[in-house]
Amino acid sequence: MQSNDELRRNVKEELAWEPQLDPEAIAVSAEDGRVTLRGTVGSPREKRAATNAAQRVFGVVAVDNKLEVRLLNERRRDDADLRADVLQALMLNSLVPSTVDVNVDHGLVTLTGTANWNHQRIEAERVASTVVGTVEVLDEIELYHLPNPDPDAVEDAITRALRRSAALDARKLHVSTSSGTVTIKGHVRSWAEHDDAIAAAWAAPGVKDVHDLIVVDYDL
Repeated sequence: MQSNDELRRNVKEELAWEPQLDPEAIAVSAEDGRVTLRGTVGSPREKRAATNAAQRVFGVVAVDNKLEVRLLNERRRDDADLRADVLQALMLNSLVPSTVDVNVDHGLVTLTGTANWNHQRIEAERVASTVVGTVEVLDEIELYHLPNPDPDAVEDAITRALRRSAALDARKLHVSTSSGTVTIKGHVRSWAEHDDAIAAAWAAPGVKDVHDLIVVDYDL
């Protein structure tokens, strides 16, 4: 078991290893496997990269990302111009449905509208976060799928997907469904396994939300 200081140093080294980030602008604290990031970054993409970097470190069980996005003056944009550019970027991406709309308030980009699949919603958020001038992205896209599949069929499909995965021990995971919401709980050995399990849950048709109760347990 790593000490808090060892884990903090390892996270700092991983942040320095990530070329998108300036590790000197990020403060790291660690307590019992829970890591907190504070400081500033230049874009939502960098903020997300910091979370991903911290999660790659062995021993990290949770990441509380409190980084603030602060734009340089030359990157600040008028809200109307920023909205136009985000809409253009979304339109040019074939994965994002035309039913997605955008509102902007002082650099805060809010995505609204509907999509059929969660990967479309994730792609819209990714695209918006890369447009210069975006301070933060708030994803309010609703998932809409007709016809609604049978809950038992959704639960069975996700369970079988978990069992097929060579990276997961499906015996340690439990799936339940209710009104389009999937709850998945249990234990995994790493954040990579956690992300694989959540992705499997989102891949089922008709899923509108995923309640994540998975615990990362390095002692498995």
